[in-house]
Amino acid sequence: MPGLAHPHALRADPRPAALRTLLALAVVFVLLATTGWTAVHRPEGGTPLRATALAAWAEARLDGRPVPSADAPVRTVARFFAALDGAERARLAEGYPLVVGNLDGVPVATRYEANLHGLEQAARVEDARSRDVALTPADRALATRRAHRFASLADPGRQILAFDPTGGGRVAEVFGDLDRARRVSVIVPGVDTDALTFERSQRRLTSPVGMAESLYAAERAAAPDGRTAVIAWAGYTAPTGVGMDAATGRLAFDGAVRLKSLTVALPGDADVALFCHSYGSVVCGVAARELPDRVTDVVVAGSPGMRVSNVEGLHTTARVWATRDEGDWIADVPHLEVGGLGHGADPVSPDFGARLLSSARARSHTGYFAPGTDSVENFAKIGTGTFASIVCATGDDACRREIPGADQD
Repeated sequence: MPGLAHPHALRADPRPAALRTLLALAVVFVLLATTGWTAVHRPEGGTPLRATALAAWAEARLDGRPVPSADAPVRTVARFFAALDGAERARLAEGYPLVVGNLDGVPVATRYEANLHGLEQAARVEDARSRDVALTPADRALATRRAHRFASLADPGRQILAFDPTGGGRVAEVFGDLDRARRVSVIVPGVDTDALTFERSQRRLTSPVGMAESLYAAERAAAPDGRTAVIAWAGYTAPTGVGMDAATGRLAFDGAVRLKSLTVALPGDADVALFCHSYGSVVCGVAARELPDRVTDVVVAGSPGMRVSNVEGLHTTARVWATRDEGDWIADVPHLEVGGLGHGADPVSPDFGARLLSSARARSHTGYFAPGTDSVENFAKIGTGTFASIVCATGDDACRREIPGADQD
């Protein structure tokens, strides 16, 4: 079966269930022991800019009127900002960038403007830290890297939808016209994702920006006249390395709340497709039952599991797609959940019930968004709604069945 990583995913394991569980647990414990039980939390470097901004926002007034709270419902925020003129929005964006730039319900253009200010502010702070002799050499070096990254994100023409420098940092960037898009694709990345790894000059396609740029180009090729946008979303705190956090759902639950908020707050009535890579598929699995109906498709690639035993357990109306390259090492991770460790059933197993996509030529765990692969071309077809030419892992039309207009060869 092309596109499936591992023959074991398609045939029953003859060993007794109890033995399989014990062997799988042994692999988990060996994995954690060799990769570090202590790799649990990313160091909380950087500055308390966001906390300071939230405190100031709580006391803010606009011509005597209180502003919405930072945790106000999307509709409340949207109504407030809809009643403002351009100059008033700009005042709030400039005065409180690290709140306004991350506030769901704020108009997209205002968020872009606010995050430009926030990035410039954070870059100045990190630049000063890089020259602070009271810090360790390692901390000064980290501050230098962060200053350069924030300055890069603030380059003219970039559309930064969210930016929070706290800890490792959270970022989201838009490719395309989000306000006018009829279909929006969201990249949900996995481990080792933060502000520094949000984009890379080398191994570009292992970063959210590289994935999003490649998918956006493929979508424009698949539907040149389609109104699409792609979001590179590093909007949650991802696990650092293959340690305890990567083996549990703790960070996925927080990420799921943030992912739901993003999908609810997107402008207009565009359909949304989620492309969830590696641990990002855990986030998508946890979020699935709470996602709005506008999320029509959830695609997982190189998934360690979605913390359910099958598609029905996701309780979603979205179509669920799965793919795994035949050289992806994730196939050897135990697909179970015991005592909070592990993420459940294998999404590419027949019993799971996902629509299986070909990922031919993807080349291991990080190659799913590489140009010319079946995987990124399939992703683009899902993102643009051109389902009829999707290539299924089974070589027939099985994954396209029951999609209007897409079940024919």
